Amino acid sequence: MSLYRNSIWFMNGLQQYTRKGYETASKVFEPQDLNVSIVGRSFMITGANSGIGKATAIAVAKKGGTVHMVCRNRDRAEEAKVDIVSESGNTEVYIHIVDMSETRKVWEFAEAFKEQYQSLNVLINNAGCMVNNREMNAEGLEMNFATNTMGMLILTQSLIPLLRKSRDPRVITVSSGGMLVQKLRVDDLQSEKGYFDGVMVYAQNKRQQVVLTQQWAEAFPVIHFSAMHPGWVDTPAVSASMPQFHQMMGERLRSVEQGADTVLWLAVSKAAARTLSGQFFQDRAPVPAHLPLAWTHSSAEEIQSFMTQLETLARALLPDVEHESFQTSICIKPVTDQFKHQD
Repeated sequence: MSLYRNSIWFMNGLQQYTRKGYETASKVFEPQDLNVSIVGRSFMITGANSGIGKATAIAVAKKGGTVHMVCRNRDRAEEAKVDIVSESGNTEVYIHIVDMSETRKVWEFAEAFKEQYQSLNVLINNAGCMVNNREMNAEGLEMNFATNTMGMLILTQSLIPLLRKSRDPRVITVSSGGMLVQKLRVDDLQSEKGYFDGVMVYAQNKRQQVVLTQQWAEAFPVIHFSAMHPGWVDTPAVSASMPQFHQMMGERLRSVEQGADTVLWLAVSKAAARTLSGQFFQDRAPVPAHLPLAWTHSSAEEIQSFMTQLETLARALLPDVEHESFQTSICIKPVTDQFKHQD
């Protein structure tokens, strides 16, 4: 049954997630949506030195926005910054070296950023990893979970106070259509049970991101939250982590600019700000977070368990942090039945 579901998803992806899918969807895009000035607005982009993150950074810089690049490798970040400034003519581009898999360092960076900067208008959670063997970080977390879920959680939660003080604040998380074949596994958040499949673990993390996006939207209505699927994109990360898929798809993969299009639209357009917060987007449109008749819906109790476990992990990893200022109260916020069929 699982193979059947995955096959249906893949056939759907060939129609929608490829370069051809983007070209079809883009025929109904409103060009004026991106005809905006964002001078004076600040954008933090994780994983901004390559792929979708770099393409987004270039597009934001071209429109006059201030770009904060959050990258793991300084040399690659410096090289990317040169390209971004050169292509955009915008020198308001800043580098921050942070490894998103190192939870406490992510928190320390966010706290230092709040001290240094008065506002942050948009946070784009783009950084991610797909490690195909089960590895642990120094804090004892499975590496994919540490980067894709906990790193993103800690960064976002820590920056919420700064975002709330800023004009038209938004948080965009680059998720994946692969999460459509995953149900939230509340009894195995770090993939300790059974066979370890890096692709499926990544997809599970992306389901976790979508659930978090919905919970944040409910808890912090002043901020516009969204998750999105960029489609199947020709990026260095895809080439490295999924070489067979990359080779098989070849020219059918989207360009990084096509993959970044909806990220940019969600980050800057007035049209995006008018949409309901907490939704999952594909090609500038909200789409269901589940396949038709899917088994992937979670109960309110399961979502509550997930959020409570994240709260517990955060407290263990950041034991001396004042958690009220950290805003972790969302993790123990009662989950209502309205989320039963949304996650």
